[in-house]
Amino acid sequence: MYSGELEVQAKRKALAVLQDEINRILNAVRDLSILPGLIIKADKAEIKQLLERIKNTEDEVEALRRKITREISDVGGLMMNRENLLNSAYTMDEIAGYITGIAFKLSNIKAATLKKEKLDKDLTELVELAVDQIHKINEIIRALASNNSTVAIDLAHEAQKIERQVDDKYRALSIRVLDETATTKELLLLKDVVEGIEEMSDKVLQVSDSFILLALSL
Repeated sequence: MYSGELEVQAKRKALAVLQDEINRILNAVRDLSILPGLIIKADKAEIKQLLERIKNTEDEVEALRRKITREISDVGGLMMNRENLLNSAYTMDEIAGYITGIAFKLSNIKAATLKKEKLDKDLTELVELAVDQIHKINEIIRALASNNSTVAIDLAHEAQKIERQVDDKYRALSIRVLDETATTKELLLLKDVVEGIEEMSDKVLQVSDSFILLALSL
């Protein structure tokens, strides 16, 4: 088999694994978006199940990252853009870790704190922006798998616009958290949650940028 054919097959397999990764991450961040509402309802059983699903997703994404690393390593120097693909896989792994950490900290915040000035609504809106951003990454991978670089680049630009919305929401919410949170413990937890969501969004932007470079090479 020619080296070019091996590269095409390896790239196709890598994109399929990345698709699997991002689908799992998308489900996890959707779970994260409903967590504030569950805390308000004091639904401890569902919160526990949700945290377990998110943690399992992190483990699954790590396993997929190891899989794509092995597959790309098998092709070795024959494969162009292997650094972009590997960086994307490792960054997605980090995103899954962020979701787990954010969910754990958020689950330890009291319902009364979230109810105050409707912080639960603002947190949910912030996470939902992250959901939209990750959904764009999902669509980008589909476009790349179909060799549709123009669509992939357009979607990446849309993901960048959402990241700017996350930044704006993060700054506004950070000020509110500092102004309205009563105890030091609650302040630190909420501050970490809000900062974590913003940092996670930055990681998603890194993946988007990597896919732009990949799309330009198609």
